[in-house]
Amino acid sequence: MTVPHPRGDHPRQKPSAERAARRLGTLARKWGYLISTTAYLPHTPEEIERELAVLVGRLFEAVVSDPPELEEAGAVGARLVELRCVGADSLRRSLEVLGKALLREPELRRVDGLAERVVLVLGALSSGYGETLREDIQKRQEALSRALLKVEQETRQKQVITRAQFEEVFSGSASGVALTELDGRVLRANAALAKTLNRTPAEIAAMTLFDLVHPEEVDELRKAYGELVAGRLHRLRVGRRLVGRDGEPMWATFAASVIRDAVGAPRQLITIVDDDTEVSLLQRRLSHQALHDVLTALPNRQFFSTRLENLLREADASRGVTLFHLDLDGFSQITGGLGQDLGDRVLRGVAGKLKTVFDGEKALIARLGGDEFGVLVQNTGDTPGVLTLVRRITHELAEPEYVDGHHGVAVSASIGVVHRPPRDITPAELLRASDLTLRRVQRAGAQWGLFDRELDRRDRHDFGLAAAMAGAWETGEIEVGYRPLVAAVGGSVLGVEARLRWNHPAEGVLPHETCVRLAGETGLALPLGTWLLRTAVEQVAVAGVAVPLTVELTSHQAADPELVGEIRGVLESSGLAPERLRPGFPAATLLADSGDAADNLKVLAEIGVGAEIHEFGAAADVTCLVDMPTRTVRLAADVLAHRNHPLLAGSLAALIDAAHEAGAVVSVTGVDDDAQAEWWQERGADVACGPLYTALPGGLPRC
Repeated sequence: MTVPHPRGDHPRQKPSAERAARRLGTLARKWGYLISTTAYLPHTPEEIERELAVLVGRLFEAVVSDPPELEEAGAVGARLVELRCVGADSLRRSLEVLGKALLREPELRRVDGLAERVVLVLGALSSGYGETLREDIQKRQEALSRALLKVEQETRQKQVITRAQFEEVFSGSASGVALTELDGRVLRANAALAKTLNRTPAEIAAMTLFDLVHPEEVDELRKAYGELVAGRLHRLRVGRRLVGRDGEPMWATFAASVIRDAVGAPRQLITIVDDDTEVSLLQRRLSHQALHDVLTALPNRQFFSTRLENLLREADASRGVTLFHLDLDGFSQITGGLGQDLGDRVLRGVAGKLKTVFDGEKALIARLGGDEFGVLVQNTGDTPGVLTLVRRITHELAEPEYVDGHHGVAVSASIGVVHRPPRDITPAELLRASDLTLRRVQRAGAQWGLFDRELDRRDRHDFGLAAAMAGAWETGEIEVGYRPLVAAVGGSVLGVEARLRWNHPAEGVLPHETCVRLAGETGLALPLGTWLLRTAVEQVAVAGVAVPLTVELTSHQAADPELVGEIRGVLESSGLAPERLRPGFPAATLLADSGDAADNLKVLAEIGVGAEIHEFGAAADVTCLVDMPTRTVRLAADVLAHRNHPLLAGSLAALIDAAHEAGAVVSVTGVDDDAQAEWWQERGADVACGPLYTALPGGLPRC
């Protein structure tokens, strides 16, 4: 392109393209840097620099054109807007850098009227920039307006839907709903709430939320709602009593939350009220049933144990409490003879009689289970003494009750009494103390007894041993030992007797009598006795001992229907001859009404096993020798213990003579020294055993 020559009429030539190109990069970089400080550009610096280099070239062309290309300059301004160079100072900085660069550009200095051309080009750039920016702003405003209009329409639509949903839930909810002010004034109430309270919605709207609640619940509910409004609670859910129109209390669950405005300030409260009256009544009924005995309507053991702690704490510190633990005597005979239904009537009668005895006292009466009852009395200055109350109990229970119109049934009870226990005793410890006292009374055959700390300690010790017995048996602490049975005259060994021995790690060696007693308290008497019998037969057979083996049977073992089969089996498996085994039957079991032990003894005699009668010590026991096929008796331990008493001397001699008349051999135990051995020789004893005699055949272990 040719342009006018700057001087005269000679034609002008365009600046060299190569020279202009060398200047474009520098100017574009400077322009890009300055403009990037005025606006956020959604492009990388390299992209801006390339774009601005093109625009600089177009401006150069516009300036040197004749006339100047103002439209092209305006397009450059529009392009700046498209590139988002629209900061507050973007145009001013652009004009400054471009104006200076165009006027100082060496390639443009020979152009005539350069300053006017630059002004026209930059003005066109500004005009294009401004017009494009105005159109861009207008488009954006229109788009924003359309977006806002759409949002507003959607918001209104959502509000309509939300309000409709709220109205549907509010009106159709089966739960009561109340919309209230922050102070509790009711704005609206739905039909369900009106039905629950037996009021109209208009009546409820004239009240406050707190007018609907039982007066005793108001202060606590106000406090809870205050916490909710203050933001310390996000949502409130509590159970409260309501008051209907007729004044009848109802139970309901309140679920409340705060309705806040756009800035989060609390404006209203919405409360959902669920009628829990029937559920609450059912729960209380179930709770009562769970904590009370169905038969007698008395509190049960769980309720009694739960209340003990509070009653101990509430009792007068100087007078304390008294616990009576009762167990009816012979109640199984009542149910067995008259039937379970009449037994139940007896239990209901006992419950009523105990209420009569303790009427006027601060007492908690409970059925602890089965035929056991407990009475805890909070003592006062007027509370009768323990003996007086025990006499009242026994007197009241002794009054016959005609449970079926024909049978007048009276009962008695064994009573364990814990009087004024320490206030810091736990309910479990107190109940255990009363139970141990009761069991001690029953073992002694007494009617009642007071808690004794030393006896309690001893009983707990024994119960602890009994509880550990099964484990000791399993781990091998319990063993079988033997003692010799010798002729009272001459001292020759006539037999051996197998006995239990417990090698306790803390108590030392516990003897046979202790093992048998503890086994009887834990249900191990039969299995442990069977194990003793089987183990002893096997050991004696292996040792090749020629004398007979005596094994003392417990009462359970003697009457066990499986005894004969057990003895048959062990004799066959060990190879021991039947005449070598002599099981010892307690005399009392042979005289029992059931006759099971006697039958066992007779069957054993038929197969060649010669049984003995142990605990022989009464005139009635002599009849066993008449009826039973046995010719060996062992005197009872209590007879041996009182052998020197003047009143027993004659009867003891007569008992031994009677046994001899029946052809029986008399055996005694507990011979400690030669003097005792001589004493028994003089009285006619045939066999003796005890610490005096130590020699055992076959290397058998001692007991």
